Amino acid sequence: MHAPAQARAVGLTVVAAVLGLLTVSCGSGSSGSSTRPESSASRATAEHGYEAAYDAGWREGRRIFKDGGKGSAVREAVWGGCVRRSLTAEPQIVVEKDRGAWVLGCKQGVGTRKDRHPPARPVTRREADPDLLARFRSWADTNGFKQPARDVGQVVLVHLGDGDYDVEVSTAYTDKNTEAEVRRLANAFVTWWDGDDGDKATAWNLIVAAQDGKRLVTVKL
Repeated sequence: MHAPAQARAVGLTVVAAVLGLLTVSCGSGSSGSSTRPESSASRATAEHGYEAAYDAGWREGRRIFKDGGKGSAVREAVWGGCVRRSLTAEPQIVVEKDRGAWVLGCKQGVGTRKDRHPPARPVTRREADPDLLARFRSWADTNGFKQPARDVGQVVLVHLGDGDYDVEVSTAYTDKNTEAEVRRLANAFVTWWDGDDGDKATAWNLIVAAQDGKRLVTVKL
């Protein structure tokens, strides 16, 4: 499923595609009849949270383009800038409704074209990968990381669109665990991963999550 990644090369055709940006099926995003206009706060908690996330990503993308020009399109869309920004972008209550939609909006916003192509449905997709967990544990058992690997309960691929994903490691850690313990697990996983990407997508970040789902640490892959 996962093959070792070669050095990522960006050709002129890729750059051109980024500057033109991907066209995504448009949707009205209407949530039915409402007797009053929906505020930005209510949109953040509405069923179609991906719409608010996309809008926020689009605004951030336009800001980045204004500050950085055309060069920002390659940096943000090809080299994972928008994906990494999504981990800390504000307001998080909006971004986390659909981080993939935020990334999509950001990518489109940094392009030279000003037309929008919002998603018609949620973008983020979470997929448990027990095979990855088994392979990591097998490696850890023979490389001095047996206990950290046993603290991992699940490995989840967080798909943020067709070409990007993060790897989330769910653990049994609580606030009683030290930062050193968390870092040791993260470093072990990154060492094992060492550039492995999906066949048709790029893994950008490792997210180590606590027992309650709280994000403990994020490391580049």
